[in-house]
Amino acid sequence: MIHVIASVHVKAGMINEFLEIFKSNIPRVTEEKGCIQYLPAIDIDSGLPPQIFDDHVVTIIEKWENLDALRDHLATTHMLAYKEKVKDIVENVSIKVLQEV
Repeated sequence: MIHVIASVHVKAGMINEFLEIFKSNIPRVTEEKGCIQYLPAIDIDSGLPPQIFDDHVVTIIEKWENLDALRDHLATTHMLAYKEKVKDIVENVSIKVLQEV
C-alpha cells in the first residue's frame, strides 16, 4: 500500500469553489481499481507547535494499493478534466508519495 499527501495551494477566496469541484470528482476516483481512500482536508488552527496553519491549502489524503494504481489514476479522463477545471484557481501543488516501512 502507498500513501499520498498532496498539498494544493488555492488562490485566496477560492477554497469553496475548489472543494466543490474536487468533491464532485470523488465518486469517480473511489471507483478506480486500487483506490482505498481519497479525501480532502483543510487546516484547523490548533495552536499546537510546530503547526504551520495555512487557510489557502487543501490537503488531499490518498491510499492506493500500489504505485501502478496511482499512475493509472493520474491518467484517467476524469482527472485530466479535473485539472483543467481547477487550473485557474490552484497556485501550486506538491505531493509526497509514501510507503510504509
